[in-house]
Amino acid sequence: MTDLPPDRPLIVFTDLDGTLLDHETYAFAAAEPALALLRERAVPLILASSKTAAEIAPIRSELGFGDCPAIVENGAGVLPPEGGEAEASGDDYQRLRAIIATAPADLRRHFSGFSDMGVQGIAAATGLSDDASRLAATRRFSEPGLWSGDADERARFIAWLERHGVHARSGGRFLTLSFGGTKAGRMEAIAGEIFPDARPFIVALGDAPNDVEMLKAADRAFIVANPHGTGVPRLAGEDDGTVTRTAEPGPSGWNGALLGLLSG
Repeated sequence: MTDLPPDRPLIVFTDLDGTLLDHETYAFAAAEPALALLRERAVPLILASSKTAAEIAPIRSELGFGDCPAIVENGAGVLPPEGGEAEASGDDYQRLRAIIATAPADLRRHFSGFSDMGVQGIAAATGLSDDASRLAATRRFSEPGLWSGDADERARFIAWLERHGVHARSGGRFLTLSFGGTKAGRMEAIAGEIFPDARPFIVALGDAPNDVEMLKAADRAFIVANPHGTGVPRLAGEDDGTVTRTAEPGPSGWNGALLGLLSG
């Protein structure tokens, strides 16, 4: 078990769906005690999700951390603090869609991206409302999608994409394509920007394979239980206690993990 060092500032990075937000309802009420303690102690909470900036901005505001940046679209971009200057994306999303469109037809037909689904399809795949699905479709850096082929076809699709400069990452539900950028890479950069004169103690929480790099790069990490997801493989840090799995899923597990750490 790693205790919080008294001489280092604390910063927390967290995934959303299935971690801070309930997998089914997207609610976070069960995490409010820990959220309140973070706000009380002025600990930065950095949301790190495959969600878009348009989706994350209202969630961040509702959580009470509008003064913090957020990692969006699985690390492909950053949402600045409220009132900050937005990161330029150029035509990344259009270039990405153009490359996907040229994939071999026998592989392309198995990938149904958000641009293929449309608002109604996104709502059906995610359980989001139509309004929330419109925000999910407002993409600037990446394209999530559902894969319907077998494992061999998926591997060949990913290999083809890599040859064309596109990276693929698996999340709780979706295969997300982008030109790169990871939650872990963004985490290190943001921690340095917020605390330029000190090395902060980084805590990370996640529930899916696309969180693994972020969890491994943190000083203390929690794998939040998600019985609906594909699961996170065993990490080396679990042997020395720097990585812990929660018993409770979603926001309940998130809350217990942080309350235990902050009160320890």
